[in-house]
Amino acid sequence: MRILVSATVLSCFLTLPCAAQTILKSEPLMLAPYEVAFVKDASCPSGKVLKVTGAIRGLHRRKACVVLAGEQASLATATP
Repeated sequence: MRILVSATVLSCFLTLPCAAQTILKSEPLMLAPYEVAFVKDASCPSGKVLKVTGAIRGLHRRKACVVLAGEQASLATATP
């Protein structure tokens, strides 16, 4: 019985929607080192989003166009 309850509780945690990535409409001004933000803008071709990775002081942010599955992403508004 304990195994059944443990498996049920564990499956609830694994299926939470918080695993989805948020896609912003504009690049954030502040981004912690190694923090990743996904931005939908015109710099990437159709079907791709801009992946921005924060950098330590003195270095430039890393930017790359990547493909995200529809289940992994939700559109949000960035707050400047």
